Order: sequence, then C-alpha cells, then structure tokens
Amino acid sequence: EVGEPFKEEKAVAKYLRFNCPTKSTNMMGHRVDYFIASKAVDCLLDSKWAKAKKGEEALFTTRESVVDYCNRLLKKQFFHRALKVMKMKPDKDTKKEKEKGKAETGKEEEKKSKKESGKDEKAKKEKEKEKKKDGEKDECKKDDTPGTPKKKETKRKFKLEPHEDQVFLDGNEVYVWIYDPVHFKTFAMGLVLVIAVIAATLFPLWPAEMRVGVYYLSVGAGCFVASILLLAVARCILFLIIWLITGGRHHFWFLPNLTADVGFIDSFRPLYTHEYKGPKADLKKEEKAESKKQQKYDSEEKSDSEKKEEEDGKTEGTRNSGTDGSGGERHSDTDSDRREDDRSQHSSGNGNDFEMITKEELEQQTDEGDCEEEEEEDTESGPSHGKS
Repeated sequence: EVGEPFKEEKAVAKYLRFNCPTKSTNMMGHRVDYFIASKAVDCLLDSKWAKAKKGEEALFTTRESVVDYCNRLLKKQFFHRALKVMKMKPDKDTKKEKEKGKAETGKEEEKKSKKESGKDEKAKKEKEKEKKKDGEKDECKKDDTPGTPKKKETKRKFKLEPHEDQVFLDGNEVYVWIYDPVHFKTFAMGLVLVIAVIAATLFPLWPAEMRVGVYYLSVGAGCFVASILLLAVARCILFLIIWLITGGRHHFWFLPNLTADVGFIDSFRPLYTHEYKGPKADLKKEEKAESKKQQKYDSEEKSDSEKKEEEDGKTEGTRNSGTDGSGGERHSDTDSDRREDDRSQHSSGNGNDFEMITKEELEQQTDEGDCEEEEEEDTESGPSHGKS
C-alpha cells in the first residue's frame, strides 16, 4: 500500500511540473502532457534541493539519488511510465516518395551534366579537389553538399501507450503527468474575475458619483467603437467612388491599415495610400526594365574592355622584356630615342625646365657651337668683301 505524499514530495513534484520541459500528445483518446526522464533529472539537480543548507544535507547529490526519489514519486502516482509507438505509413505513400526521389535525382543529374559540359577543364579540376575535401568530412556534412538532394525534415508521428514495467529510469524514457496542480497565475486571474462579477452585480449599491462616471465611460467606449465601424465603411465607399470615376486607374485608400492585423497605433498610419494603374504606369515599368538591361549591358561591355586592356598591357610587357634581353645595341637605340623625345618635350616647354646631360653630349654641343660661329663669321666677311 502506498501512503499519501508528504509536503516535501508535493513541493518537488510541483517544481518538476512547472519547470521541467513538457510536450503534449494523445494517449488512449485523451490529451496528456509528458516529459523525458533525463531532462527531469537535470532539472532537479539544478533546483534548491540540490544545494546544502546550514546544518542540513542536500537532498539530491547524484543522478542516482534523483532516480530513487523519482521512483518514490512514481509509486505515489504523480506520473506513470509510457511507451512510444510509431505510426507506420501505408505502402502507397512510400512508393510515391521513392518515385519522386528518383525523378528529382534524375533531373539534378541532367542539369549537372549540362553544366559540366559547358565549363572548362580548370573548373573540373577545382570541383574534383572540392569533392576530395568533402570526402574527408563527416557523413552529415556530405548531405549538405550541392550534389546531393536535400531531404525534407519530417517529424515522425507516434502515440503513447501505458508501459507494463512502471519503473523510473534515467534516459530517453517517456513519463506522463497525472499530477496537475493549479498554477498561482491562473488562481489569481480567476479570483480577479470573480471579484469583478460580484462588483458588477452590486452596481445599484455603488455611490452616485461612481455610477455617473461608469455611465460616461461606457458611452465614450461605445462612440469610439461606432466611429471605427463607420470609418471602415466610409473608406470602402470612398475607394469605390474614386475607382469608378477614374475607370479603375486610381486606387486610393484612406487609413489602409485600419482593418489589418496590426497594433492600435499602426492601424492609423499611414493616413492614405495612392496607386496609379494606367497605361503610363506600364510604360514606366517597361522603361525601368529597359534601363536596367542597358546598365547591365554597359557594365558587361566595360568589363570586356577592361579585360582587353589588361591583355594588351601584358603583351606589351612581354615584348619589352624580349627587347631588353636582345643585347646592348638595342639598349643604346632605345636610350637615344628616349633622349630625343625628352629634348623635344623640353623644347616645347617655356624654357624653365632643366635636364641632365653627360660629358660626351656637352663636348658634341660645344663642337657644333664652334662650327656655327665659324660659318657666321664667313657669312659676315663675304658681304663685306662684296661691298668693298
């Protein structure tokens, strides 16, 4: 014979009932709440009974002590052990699912073959490397790769049945609650409702000032509700009038969120919305689509031109490197050309530019200057003799 539960046992069961995570399901045609044994043990190990007080020992020190205490609660019929029975699907559904899976895999394989044929050999090599890396990972990660079809996560349905062996075991065992105490919040809400009903029935005994105040409050609340209903009807009538006059081109809504599933303040904003659905709107949409296409086409052309410029720069660099390695004579030719270009640039300037000149060039310039002076002297002497 099992005696009545003690106060401590009731307190522990109440703590478990409201703090241990529970789920609801059907059992023998009734809706019941159940919990898992391992989560109940963890919940009690985190409770106040697992901490030692002054002069007293902790009630729960190990998982075994919690299991022993839960066995006491089970014997006193706070909960009982249940068995999970999975529901089997009919054969037709399984066959349909298999056929769908085969069709999806066949389509994916065809798409892959088309993509791989269009790609270059480099892309294939990179794919092979990625596949090798994926092969080293866990099997769970293999399912997430883009090559494998993603399976839909489906929860398997089950039902509960009473277990023959009524013992509390630490693990994934299922236990159904029999003890269902009233929570303090529900008790408080019920008490408030009872007091409100009694106060409403005693309305004739209220003071005159309170009765007048309640009357005005009720009239104000009724007017507010009536105004909202009138607004809802008036906005529909206004929409219909504008829609008929404009031939369905203008859609004007006053307080569009008044009847929407939003908060009280959000139902009054925005104040109105207006949409034009005529031929011009269609033209504007087409123009926007064309402008977007042109922008994409321009960006593609720019990218192609940039690629060509990069390729030209690479080819010029290779040519310059080949000419540099051909010998010392080519170096001298290119140096002389560059010097002549520099001289032409400096001569085209304002005359304030400076340039570096070697000794050989200075000697050549002095020789040329002497020759020019001698020619000038000859020209000057020639006309003087003629005059004489």
